[in-house]
Formats: sequence, structure tokens, C-alpha cells
Amino acid sequence: MRKRIGYVLGSMSLGLALVLAGCGASTNTTDTSTGAEGTTSTPAASGESSSASNSDPQETVDLTISAAASLTDAMKEIEANYELANPYIELNFNFGASGALQQQIEQGAPADIFVSAATKNMNALVDENLIASGDQKNLLQNSLVAIVPADGTNTVTGETDLTNDSIKRVAIGIPESVPAGTYAKEALTNAKLWDELESKLVQGKDVRQVLQYVETGNADAGFVYKTDALTSGQVKIAFEVDKNSYTPANYPIGIIEGTKHRTEAEQFYAYLQSPEVLDIFAKYGFTIPE
Repeated sequence: MRKRIGYVLGSMSLGLALVLAGCGASTNTTDTSTGAEGTTSTPAASGESSSASNSDPQETVDLTISAAASLTDAMKEIEANYELANPYIELNFNFGASGALQQQIEQGAPADIFVSAATKNMNALVDENLIASGDQKNLLQNSLVAIVPADGTNTVTGETDLTNDSIKRVAIGIPESVPAGTYAKEALTNAKLWDELESKLVQGKDVRQVLQYVETGNADAGFVYKTDALTSGQVKIAFEVDKNSYTPANYPIGIIEGTKHRTEAEQFYAYLQSPEVLDIFAKYGFTIPE
């Protein structure tokens, strides 16, 4: 009987010891677990914070560039290159006659950068404090040419040939708003042919429309920039207008004073002056101002 009690007591003692050991192990496990949680919780929170930060998409910035119509082809290539390298910048081009673009900016149309085909349009905006004088400079230069249909039979080698009876219509840009039209009027006036040719003139809203008039046969000849003529296989250059007969066709670029994206506008302004971009402009027939 004593053996039985001793056995039971021994078993109870052993059981109690195991329970106490188990409690001690449980306590240690809890402490360890707590320590583990304390150790691992910070990285987890940090990881979550980092993940949340990295997952926030960068806001796309829309830059609006009002640019002379004659820059269309070159700017389209530049646009593709720039947006590829800067995926969070979206370039929106507003192409048109420089005079019309100037008026739009004066009337509050959204724009971050202006690239004009004439110095006078840029100067007007500088005078009105819409572009700071230090935020503009001459970027490019173009030349004025006379074009005729590629399959045409008329012989045109100079301004005087435009007075021939075989030439019924001569297209030019509206002189008041299209710089190429202004230059054409200057050249014809200096050649003392403006009055004689005025009845033949068909005016276009920009040089691209003038180009189209000649391409479609709605004009027998027209005055456009050399860069425009080089873009079309439907016309050929009849002659290049003497540069001494018209104001230099400079293309100034400027940052709009009221831009909401100053940093991005300055970056693109600088990019357009980089050697790689100037090479693109040269490919389309532009030159660098002297």
C-alpha cells in the first residue's frame, strides 16, 4: 500500500514538475514570441510603409507647347524621344500661325512654352510681361522658298516669273498673322512686285495650308519655309528667296511667365537647346541662328 502511495506521490511529484516545467517553457516561449514579434513587427511595418510609398503613382505633368506650324514634323519626333525618357511628362502641342498663338496666350489660353516663327511675336509677349526677357532666346532659323507642284510644267526661277500669265494663283500665309507670309510680302515688296501680284494671291492660315494649296493644285506656286518644302514629295523648290530681301526668319523660344509647371517647363526648354535635339532640327532643314 505504501508502495502504491509512494508511487502515486512520486507520479504526482513528477507530474507537478512537468507542469511547472511546462509553465516555465510556456512563459519562455511567450517571452521569446513577444521578443520575436517586437523584432519582426518593425520590419513588417517598414516594409508596408515602403510598399505603400512605392506603389503611389507619380503624377503625370501635362506640358502645353504652343509652336509654329512649320515645327510640326520635327517636334513630333522630339516628343516621342522626350516622353520615352520622361514617362511622367506628357507633351501637348498646339501648332498654328505664330500670330494666332500669340493672341491665344494674350487671351489666357493655357501654355507653358511658346516657340514662334518670328521674333516680333515673342517680343510682343515679353513687352506684355507674359514671358520674362531672361526666359527666351533665339533657337533656330529658317529660310523662305518658293514652291511649285512637283509635276508642274511652269518655269519659275525667280519672283518675276510669278507675273507670267501661266501662273494664276500664288499662295502665301496671311501676312498679318503668319510670319512666312510676312516675309513673303517683304520680299515681293522689295522686288517691287507686291502690287502686281496681289490679285493672284491666295492666303493660308499657316504655312502648312499654303503647302497644301500647292500640293493639291489650288495654287500654281507658293511661299513656304524650306523645312516645309522638304516634307512633301508633291512639291519642289522653284527658288530660294534672297535672305537680304526679308527679315531673318528666327525661331525664338520662351517660357510662359504664368506656367504652373515651372520646373518641367525649364527642363524641356533646356532640352530643346541640347545638341541631340538641334541635330533633329537640322535634319528637318533648320539652322542655328548666327
